[in-house]
Amino acid sequence: MNLPNLLTLSRIVFLFVIVALLYAPFRGANSLAFILFIVAALTDWADGYVARKTGQISDFGKLMDALADKILMVGVFVAMLGIAGFLPWWSVFLVLLIIGREFLITGLRLVAASQGVVLAAEKGGKIKTVVQIVAAAVFIFCRALAFDFGVSVAVYDVFYILGMVAFFLATLLTVQSGTVYMTKYWYLFQSKTGK
Repeated sequence: MNLPNLLTLSRIVFLFVIVALLYAPFRGANSLAFILFIVAALTDWADGYVARKTGQISDFGKLMDALADKILMVGVFVAMLGIAGFLPWWSVFLVLLIIGREFLITGLRLVAASQGVVLAAEKGGKIKTVVQIVAAAVFIFCRALAFDFGVSVAVYDVFYILGMVAFFLATLLTVQSGTVYMTKYWYLFQSKTGK
């Protein structure tokens, strides 16, 4: 267990703390959740940077990096759904699309791993993750503005709309990148050797 892998796995720990803070009743909890979410998101960059600089790139790291991203993002979006009145009811379908894609690609990665093939994150998947992070960060920031700083409804609405736009875009990119992965690596489902 090296530093890059610890940074990767820390995102899962951060998720539990962030969700607990989103539901916490005390003032400042949402602001703290926002700060911790930003720190967790930065570990997505830091683990890869440290791994490359120290020559500690591993198959485990590549697999867990992608998996930790999915756990963090899906966990935050599900938590947002659970907060009464925060997201509209129909947004559950957007979250289900994201979850479905993530399970499908994780399954693909496991099939690939069983054949000795490691699927590292591709550019489309990385862009998707960045937009998901932006959407989640804006949503958490909205809650901080409302509950910790008591901003006006107009200011809140601007950030909320930005969050929803990013959420829609993240869902579209999630479906698009998932389609690319499945098209590119479908052969793995058709051959025991992966060739």
